[in-house]
Amino acid sequence: QVQLVESGGGVVQPGGSLRLSCIASGSIFSLATMGWYRQAPGKQRELVASITGGGYTNYADSVKGRFTISRDNAENTVYLRMNGLKPEDTAVYYCNNVYSPSHWGQGTQVTVSS
Repeated sequence: QVQLVESGGGVVQPGGSLRLSCIASGSIFSLATMGWYRQAPGKQRELVASITGGGYTNYADSVKGRFTISRDNAENTVYLRMNGLKPEDTAVYYCNNVYSPSHWGQGTQVTVSS
């Protein structure tokens, strides 16, 4: 069973930046398309960024140009660099395998507020 551990969240002012990290167990990590998701209060979980094993990336329109997803296969880690944060980015952020999702981790809270 793959385990996912997210970290790096916090409280930032609008316009600020954060970098989230997700460590995933499992020997096939390098082959997996990994995604960062977020869930705001009262809303459904949404996929905001994904990256294939080969490094091809895709972003939701709401974060395009502000967020950057990357991965380090040697460390079984996927990152999400978030710049230009807005209050509407406030949510719990999770990572998971996009096409073969595992149990969700605890996520990491991101709060954007002045």
